[in-house]
Amino acid sequence: MIGDEILSGRTQDTNTHYIANYLNQIGVDLCEARVVADDEAEIVAAVNALRHRYHYLFTTGGIGPTHDDITADAVARAFGVEIKEDARALTMLRERFSEAELNPARRRMARIPVGAELVPNALSKAPGFWLGNVIVMAGVPAIMQSMLDTVGQKLEVGARMLVETVQAGAIAEGRYAMRLEEIAHQYVGVSIGSYPSFTSQGMRNQIVLRSRDMDLLEQAAQEVREMILEITNLD
Repeated sequence: MIGDEILSGRTQDTNTHYIANYLNQIGVDLCEARVVADDEAEIVAAVNALRHRYHYLFTTGGIGPTHDDITADAVARAFGVEIKEDARALTMLRERFSEAELNPARRRMARIPVGAELVPNALSKAPGFWLGNVIVMAGVPAIMQSMLDTVGQKLEVGARMLVETVQAGAIAEGRYAMRLEEIAHQYVGVSIGSYPSFTSQGMRNQIVLRSRDMDLLEQAAQEVREMILEITNLD
């Protein structure tokens, strides 16, 4: 997520939440999220660190017409390629703007790193792009979502993550933490977490189990249910 406006608190980041949910639905794990300032050196460093570590790197923000929209330049620099006005991108922009309206600022949005594939933008026409394993999208949520729908069809995906939630109610985490750890060690193919929340009825806990193996997930969830039932019967 690229942008000073996120780090300053002026703009609330909703893109991370959307991307995480979207990828989870199609079987891609989101492993890390960063917010990076509008600083070319910092963007280059983040891109180079993350593109070598993960299968895909998604960026949002910084591809508009203003001077602080420097994501395309930073990605080109990270890959060591030139950035030029792209005839394909210019054609897309002409679908929305007349020649008179295509001033130098708007033409900035047609500058694409050499060798990149374009990511169409059905809403405002200014495209994102895909270079190597780096997918560069707009920061405006509606536009980003449209772009993600396009690239999502081309991603290599795995089995979808399955989720089971067990309600622990008002039982304090400290009462089941040790037994829950034993269950987590027993079912290594299942991710288990305990999540407290505060409601009008007081504190409530949920135990969330996640796995791609349906049978293993149900076995672990059943053990957690039995654990909660045993504690409840003691009360």
